[in-house]
Amino acid sequence: MNRVVHFEIHADDPKRAAMFYSTVFGWKFNQWGDIEYWLITTGDDSQPGINGGLNKRKPGQHGDIVMAYVCTVEVESLNDSVEAVKASGGQNVVPRMPVPGVGWLAYCRDTEGNIFGLIQNDTNAK
Repeated sequence: MNRVVHFEIHADDPKRAAMFYSTVFGWKFNQWGDIEYWLITTGDDSQPGINGGLNKRKPGQHGDIVMAYVCTVEVESLNDSVEAVKASGGQNVVPRMPVPGVGWLAYCRDTEGNIFGLIQNDTNAK
């Protein structure tokens, strides 16, 4: 089976994006060598989940910028996380909604314009 094993966040201002995700989720960022790329540690390796990277956004060969698909972050409290997003300069773009039998989901935008999901597990969500 094919699984997501790494994610990347593309940012106009990588330091601002790192501050946003560090503040909202407690993620750790370490620059990889001398290039504009940071490794992201999202949690302890003994826990389920993946780590990723933060990349300086660059135009493509036709002038397009990199646009990616949505990654969703599991959180303990959806409401608290949405408030942390807003307090850190992000936006809640799709409000809290139930995913029946799974949990509560919302979509937010970071300081770089990237959309990401937040989910709070709750099998009673309706």
